[in-house]
Amino acid sequence: MNRIFHARIAAGQYLFLVLTTIIVIYAMWMQHAVMAILFMLLLIIAIERLIHTTYTLTTDGRLLLFYGRFSRSEEILLKDIISVERASSMKIGRFAVMRYVLVKYGTKGKCALLLPVKEDLFIKTLTNRLSEVKKY
Repeated sequence: MNRIFHARIAAGQYLFLVLTTIIVIYAMWMQHAVMAILFMLLLIIAIERLIHTTYTLTTDGRLLLFYGRFSRSEEILLKDIISVERASSMKIGRFAVMRYVLVKYGTKGKCALLLPVKEDLFIKTLTNRLSEVKKY
């Protein structure tokens, strides 16, 4: 059975949405139509990408990274995954600015930075699927 995990929205993404909305309102207030339209399009694309980002573990041994209709999706074979680990960006004491799941795959050391809503369940399911794939 395919398992779908949705992405969470990080604090920086909320900040981006707020700033873009402020710019749109300012551009409309000052009657800058071109700037307002461009930032509205940017806002629509960003919101659509945030809402529709999913990570799918398929039964045939693939991890599908879908980033919405306007972005190209990625496919990672589970047999190519080298490691899965929880990581964080800059830390200040025990506080981390952003926590994410780092998936290393391929022979050239490629990495995918994932933000699943249920990190523990995602890592557990992915490692279980990896162990099943490695058996065969």
